[in-house]
Amino acid sequence: MGLLIRFVVTFVAVFLTTQILPGQFSIDSWQTAAIFAAVLAVINALIRPVVLLLTCPVQLLTLGLSALIINALLFWLAASLVPGVVVNGFVGAFLAALVVSLVSWVASMVVRT
Repeated sequence: MGLLIRFVVTFVAVFLTTQILPGQFSIDSWQTAAIFAAVLAVINALIRPVVLLLTCPVQLLTLGLSALIINALLFWLAASLVPGVVVNGFVGAFLAALVVSLVSWVASMVVRT
C-alpha cells in the first residue's frame, strides 16, 4: 500500500511540475506521466543509492549540495528513457527535479497526517 501511495505522490508531483515549469519540462499525456513516474521511482530506488554512495567524498566536500546535481542527472536520465517527456537541458532537469522533490515532500507530509 505504501508503494502505491508513493507512486501516486510522484505522479501528482510530476504532473504539477509540468504546470509549474511549462518551458522547461513537458509531458505528452497522463499515461506518459505515469510511465515517467514509474521509471523515476525505479531509478531513485535502484541507481540513486549507489551513485550517492560512490560520490560520498564529493558529498562531504560540497556539504551535500552535489546531491542536487545527482538528482538532476538522474531526472534527466529518466526523461531520456521515456518517449514523450521533454526536458529543456540540464537547467530544466535541475529545476524539474527540484520541484518534483519539493512537491513530493509536501504531498508526503499531507498524506501522512
